[in-house]
Amino acid sequence: MPFAPRYLKHVTFVSLVYFLFMFSPSLCDPRTTVANVSCKSRENNVAIIDLLPKFTQLMESLSEFILENKDATYAMDMNSPHIYGLAKCHNDLSQDDCKLCFMEAKDQLAQCIPSPGGFVYLDGCFLRYENYNFFDETIEKNSSIFVCGDPTDITNDQYMKRDFAARVDRSIANVTSMSIVNNGFGATVVKSGLLAIYALGQCWDYFSSEACTKCLNHAGDMLRKCLPAAEGKAMNAACYLRYSSNKFFDDGALVIADKGPKKGVNVWLIAAIALSSVLALFAIIGAYVGYRRFSKEKGGSKRVHKLPPTYETSKLNFKYELLEKATGGFDPLNKLGQGGSGSVYKGTLPDGKNIAVKRLLYNTRQWAEEFFNEVNLISGIQHKNVVKLLGCSIEGPESLLVFDHVSHRNLDQLLFDKNKRQFLSWKQRFEIILGIAEGLAYLHEGSKAKIIHRDIKNSNILVDDELVPKISDFGLARRFAPHKTHVSTGVAGTLGYLAPEYLLQGCLTEKADVYSFGVVAIEVACCIKSNAFVSDSASVLQSVWRNYKLNKITDSIDSRLMIDFEEQEASRVLQLGLLCTQTRRFSRPSMSEVVTILRNEETVIPVPMQPPFQNSSLLAPPDTPSSSSINKDSFGSEWYSTDGISIHSSEFTSQSSSQSGEFSTSENSRLLKNS
Repeated sequence: MPFAPRYLKHVTFVSLVYFLFMFSPSLCDPRTTVANVSCKSRENNVAIIDLLPKFTQLMESLSEFILENKDATYAMDMNSPHIYGLAKCHNDLSQDDCKLCFMEAKDQLAQCIPSPGGFVYLDGCFLRYENYNFFDETIEKNSSIFVCGDPTDITNDQYMKRDFAARVDRSIANVTSMSIVNNGFGATVVKSGLLAIYALGQCWDYFSSEACTKCLNHAGDMLRKCLPAAEGKAMNAACYLRYSSNKFFDDGALVIADKGPKKGVNVWLIAAIALSSVLALFAIIGAYVGYRRFSKEKGGSKRVHKLPPTYETSKLNFKYELLEKATGGFDPLNKLGQGGSGSVYKGTLPDGKNIAVKRLLYNTRQWAEEFFNEVNLISGIQHKNVVKLLGCSIEGPESLLVFDHVSHRNLDQLLFDKNKRQFLSWKQRFEIILGIAEGLAYLHEGSKAKIIHRDIKNSNILVDDELVPKISDFGLARRFAPHKTHVSTGVAGTLGYLAPEYLLQGCLTEKADVYSFGVVAIEVACCIKSNAFVSDSASVLQSVWRNYKLNKITDSIDSRLMIDFEEQEASRVLQLGLLCTQTRRFSRPSMSEVVTILRNEETVIPVPMQPPFQNSSLLAPPDTPSSSSINKDSFGSEWYSTDGISIHSSEFTSQSSSQSGEFSTSENSRLLKNS
């Protein structure tokens, strides 16, 4: 029986009723009671007129992102005064309650202005700002605060006092161990007759498992000092721990803390959730079937995406036949290169202008998205170090992008292709490195929206006749507002150029491009690929780090240059490359800071504190059986620390050609938190 359009509205209505009545809008109340507010002593040289706008912008940035993940960090360190912020909602709060808690915390924290820093603990969230980068701070005991409630009514009964203390101790121990193994969050209840002790623990997301353990253990020691009080709250720079004889969270918190039923969990709640899931499945299936039938009756759509109508009449719109003729019917002799998202051909327009045509087969949703992504991202970009997009075509059987033709080769060919490579002087290499940095700085900060390229590597850097580098291939790029802290996305790019926090967590920021730039800068200076093993299975990054620690970093420079290079300048480039490939993204400079360092030799380069992260070492040495499947043996004896995560045993599986280097982590990967 055909699914008539009139049935669709019934399916939609049933789905709406289900979502309104089957799901509670919140697992618990927003817990906006203030537990503690602390402001640093005010500095006379900090004017409120300077700090207040920064504070307001910081709060807006944190507000936008915390609604997605209940956790946000943000840094504004380009202009004085610097300001850094952290916001965290407890994991059991709903998005709406998290918003309410954050808004209250923001109002409370505003009273600290113009102090250089301050923090506020609410019973459901935490908010902090400082005039320095506190993200890598260790857990200090003297930064802890604890607040005790009123004494219980059992203080005169020694037996009951001991029993109460034992149950509090048990609840603290339970919630601490639970939080450590459950993404930093735990909730538990210990019952005996009419007596019940409720406890909740929460660590901030960016702290490691070890730091979370240390923080909660210390918080538990403080809470035990509250006994025989009916309630206690302990607060640290990294965690929050609370116990109470009164129930202060819903049963949903217990479900979040432990995915399976346990003592203290309402069995009816579990049954209701299971039933609601089944009903949700039927509702979604019904709505989807109705939508599909309705779409077919309306004629459907043959295309997955469409460009905005303005493209149809704009100068960006090229006729397919014109481009086909310009490239000689996409003659293989005119092929300039092959990338992960398409082939590129040289062409000549009727007016004699040389162009490069990128040919994307329009037969998958992914490629369609990459095509429109590239058009929308770079159609308005005008920068000497970014390839210029002239237009596109969507009329024929394939989607085409039209670029200015860069008459030389890409940087990978220039450096490493035996048939096309060219010896570059140090001055030429330095100008290429500087040009790439300026192009990336423009993408990150020079346009209305921040553009993260995601696949910076030598083969995506075109070089013209005058050796001016131009960043190309924006098929994997992502755009988001400048004030957004980061986005969580699937991992795509090229192994050896991927930043650790992006490779392991899918956490994408502009610092991912900074990491890739650092790898490219070292490759250009040393003329060695990052996935090549120099000696003793050491990559070029490891070799540069080793020479840096031995105070002979310029020994890593391409030996063909002999002594024909500026030693101080070369040393600064390599040290900057190490700084850009630091494990922690907060330790890497921004691209605008990179440009400043390269242009001004008097600018002091921060000292790299760690060996560079080696995702290139995930590529097995040449004598290993396979490099497409990487397991823990590929790491040797080394552990690679990231922003709160170390690789203990992971397996990565290649999902596409070596050209694009796209891959994703295996579901069996185990990422253990470590400091």
